[in-house]
Amino acid sequence: MNFEYFIAKRLITGKEHKVSISAPIIKIAIAAIALGILMMLIAIATGQGLKEKIREKVSAFNGHVQIYNYDNNNSEVSVVPVSLEQDFYPEFKSVEGISHIQAVASKGGIIRTEETFEGIIAKGVGEDYNWDVFKEYLVDGQLPDYTGKLNDEVLLSLRMASRLRFKVGDSFFAFFLKDGDASKTPNQRRFKITGIYDSGFEEIDSKYIFVDIRHIQRMNKWTENQVGNFEIFLDSFDDIDAKASEIYGKTLSNLDTQTITSKYFKIFEWIGLFDFNIALIIGIMVIVGGINMITALLVLILERIQMIGILKALGSPNWSIRKVFLYNAAYLIAVGLFWGNAIGLILLWLQQKFMIFKFPNPEEYYIEYIPVSIDLPTILILNVGVLILCLLMLLLPSYAITRITPVKAIQFE
Repeated sequence: MNFEYFIAKRLITGKEHKVSISAPIIKIAIAAIALGILMMLIAIATGQGLKEKIREKVSAFNGHVQIYNYDNNNSEVSVVPVSLEQDFYPEFKSVEGISHIQAVASKGGIIRTEETFEGIIAKGVGEDYNWDVFKEYLVDGQLPDYTGKLNDEVLLSLRMASRLRFKVGDSFFAFFLKDGDASKTPNQRRFKITGIYDSGFEEIDSKYIFVDIRHIQRMNKWTENQVGNFEIFLDSFDDIDAKASEIYGKTLSNLDTQTITSKYFKIFEWIGLFDFNIALIIGIMVIVGGINMITALLVLILERIQMIGILKALGSPNWSIRKVFLYNAAYLIAVGLFWGNAIGLILLWLQQKFMIFKFPNPEEYYIEYIPVSIDLPTILILNVGVLILCLLMLLLPSYAITRITPVKAIQFE
């Protein structure tokens, strides 16, 4: 390192002056960078966490892609059956990236008690149903078991149980129309509540109960090889549109496919706004941090005008002097990033581990606590991006050094 750099660094760090008016400005700039990266981390982690949690909830009840008969016309209840004898069932080997496929059927009905009644959609599931993604939504009792003989076990939502004043172990009668004809005597089934779930989605909790699929097959006069539709789970949600098109191309011409993003398009349009909000927060924080660093740099330059004049008199080129100030600015930015990351990651880890902070109105966000998703590559890219952007913003104000002449700078008080 040459002589000019040694003198410059000694002077900029304040070691040659008893009093440095730039010290509080530098501290404010470091604090602004730390606060900025902290807010960015929280915005990214909570925004991504909320998106992932909502996706998980919707897919747990519907799968990522559904295959059904064209004649059903996107109906919520199964009208025209689909045969189980398909090339893609029970394993979809012709398309990669599929983790599970299950057969289900649904039928509209009514639960009636002595005091009230409730409209329902009975979702029939069988032994191939993936309860693993469902376990975290179980709030009381246990999951039903449909692996043996036909039984009357049923899973009910907490919302519906509260309305009907049901609890685990209670039995009730449900009535289903025959062939959709109200003039015929309805089918009657007696069910026993073995478990209660709570998804947080009013669209699901207000009407869906889970029953043995064989009840639906018998009421619809289907064979054991006929179901309402198939639900497909993917390895990656990001591939949902591409995989849906690929799945459609591998099925028979009388079958159609639908993704959960199209079935619940309002929800996914809403969570799609999260990316814009996150980008807006990052942009604002980078600008605020950059402005503070520009202020700190200009104060440093004004405070070290005599030093700049001496270095120029010794023959140092403008760019060499500018680099000294930029190197020091990069150091200050790095200090701010360190403390911002340290505090931010600790807070996010505590929230992920202990779920300290909760939504005041969880029904609007479909979840009770604030979820976080910590992605280390994203955090690394964010830090590098902030450092580079802030340094680029400092290039223009550092140009002020070129306007300083040695004679006037040495005389400057």
